[in-house]
Amino acid sequence: MADRATLEEAVRLQGERVRGLKQQKAGAELIEEEVAKLLKLKAQLGPDEGKQKFVLKTPKGTRDYNPRQMAVREKVFDVIISCFKRHGAEVIDTPVFELKETLTGKYGEDSKLIYDLKDQGGELLALRYDLTVPFARYLAMNKLTNIKRYHIAKVYRRDNPAMTRGRYREFYQCDFDIAGQFDPMIPDAECLKIICEILSALQLGDFLIKVNDRRILDGMFNVCGVPDSKFRTICSSVDKLDKMSWENVKNEMVEEKGLASEVADHIGAYVKQHGGVSLVEQLLQDPKLSQNKQALEGLGDLKLLFEYLTLFGIAEKISFDLSLARGLDYYTGVIYEAVLLQSPTQQGEEALGVGSVAAGGRYDGLVGMFDPKGRKVPCVGLSIGVERIFSIVEQRMEASEEKVRTTETQVLVAAAQKKLLEERLKLVAELWDRGIKAELLYKKNPKLLTQLQYCEETGIPLVAIIGEQELKDGVIKLRCVASREEVDVRKENLVEEIRKRTSQYCIC
Repeated sequence: MADRATLEEAVRLQGERVRGLKQQKAGAELIEEEVAKLLKLKAQLGPDEGKQKFVLKTPKGTRDYNPRQMAVREKVFDVIISCFKRHGAEVIDTPVFELKETLTGKYGEDSKLIYDLKDQGGELLALRYDLTVPFARYLAMNKLTNIKRYHIAKVYRRDNPAMTRGRYREFYQCDFDIAGQFDPMIPDAECLKIICEILSALQLGDFLIKVNDRRILDGMFNVCGVPDSKFRTICSSVDKLDKMSWENVKNEMVEEKGLASEVADHIGAYVKQHGGVSLVEQLLQDPKLSQNKQALEGLGDLKLLFEYLTLFGIAEKISFDLSLARGLDYYTGVIYEAVLLQSPTQQGEEALGVGSVAAGGRYDGLVGMFDPKGRKVPCVGLSIGVERIFSIVEQRMEASEEKVRTTETQVLVAAAQKKLLEERLKLVAELWDRGIKAELLYKKNPKLLTQLQYCEETGIPLVAIIGEQELKDGVIKLRCVASREEVDVRKENLVEEIRKRTSQYCIC
């Protein structure tokens, strides 16, 4: 058999011959004959065991994050976590996959987006779709009836990704939930207050939080004549009104879901309404809705909610919107969704449609679905749409060309002359041991200019320069990179001076 190199050359030449014949538009029979020869040569060649060919890419709907992007994400997470802690939340974690039966039947039409895993040792598993259902399972399993918790972790959805709009198949959720039996609407109002605090702190631009109640929706469907069996599927259609026109939503209800056209028109008359507490009071007087027990309960709670929101000083940020449906099956009461009122564009940015940036609601029956005795634990919570927020913040930073520090290094230990590596290593070790964030260049004799340039490129504010004269005098030359001012500091006072200057953001 010919050696591999000879066969590879024969394959290359035969491939060129086939391409040449195709370009010349030679006869089909001749081309087929030459392609057959090429395939025969390739079969003789066989696979190259030593040369693995694979595509270097991340899976569809996922992405890598570089240090600059991670620095931005950490800042956003810090804002969110500090708010959750300010409101007294504890933190928990749950497995990234659950038993498939735990997740199925909880997400309505979105259940088809759950990632199933192959049979793993006798257990049918699936990647978690959100953090709420695992939380409910956690409460039931541990027999907890009262907790205020937050959970930040990745979830997975087999969705069609729209990367530029912050829609992924793998993404973070930031959830805050209050579980327990409390007086109506007090925890619900706090959840809305938390959303306002976080979105205001992140400075994303003006926003509005739409609120509704699943009981009002169900009551509305009932008085409009929707059959009980179609409540959830029609609710899913109404939930698309933020993305589709009423005509298209109505067409889906009538043509695809078999709803009578006049029933859809009745629904349309309601879902086009939005406003504040005055709309709640108006609907309390509605001749049809006011006769429905579920709708009446929901409207009564919303009226109370608006009272608390006024006391919290956020009522002007809230809009009662009858088109808000939230397609997930587990909601039982108040539901809400925060949207940016306009794309947060600044000069040089393109308009960015990012959809909702936070959402949540009350789900009083979910824990009972897992409890062997069906004991219910009332819950209300929220989820911050961090991926969409990251998309906005990243685009804004790119447009402004703002510099982002990717490390927290306070000082670089540098040398002014050669043969001072030992002194640099000793000093940097002392700084690390005292809790100072410090670096040094991994060269025996780096040039001072190279060391200073490294600080400017990475944003390190201070340089501790060791020189022969400084060693004799027992001092370290501390240089502020921004102002280029240098001061001699006694070695025993160096840590204190670094802390003082970095706490002032190097106002030297």
